[in-house]
Amino acid sequence: MASTPASAPAGDQHMPAPDRATDYYRFHRPHLHLTHPFGPDRFGRRAEAFARFFGTPRFVIGQTVIVAAWIAVNVAGFAHFDAYPFILLNLAFSLQAAYAAPLILLAETRQADRDKVHADADAQHREELARANHARQEIAAHQTDKLRELLEANTHLTEQVRQMATRIDTLTREIHGKVLAT
Repeated sequence: MASTPASAPAGDQHMPAPDRATDYYRFHRPHLHLTHPFGPDRFGRRAEAFARFFGTPRFVIGQTVIVAAWIAVNVAGFAHFDAYPFILLNLAFSLQAAYAAPLILLAETRQADRDKVHADADAQHREELARANHARQEIAAHQTDKLRELLEANTHLTEQVRQMATRIDTLTREIHGKVLAT
């Protein structure tokens, strides 16, 4: 489970909780108890490792070698502990299946539970991101409206300044014309 994003907070449980805005795993944290599918104790860790081992090429190759050696030793006559119909070998396969099947099913069930809660946590995170994005968009729209109002006010003031400058220029010309006439 070390490769899943939810396992990252488990390693830093002794660190102070990060700020809510940067705590990317805050929705996964309530489900950390599911990090260990068979429980956090020694038996749980061993059972999970055993169940995971069944699906590896190493297990398949190892079992094939053991079965081939078992049959070869008994057919060649080096030992006679399990003669031709290999009843003991069949019993060993049955015993292995009796333990392997429940462990594998349990691991799959618990993995499905973990996947579901992590998917739910991811959905909650996406919803919070969507709400935050919507709030940012509303703020941006409000600021755009304010900027538009300020731009309109600036345009109005600029027009007033132009009109005043034109009026001052006209008055200055009139006064200058009267001063020169007298």
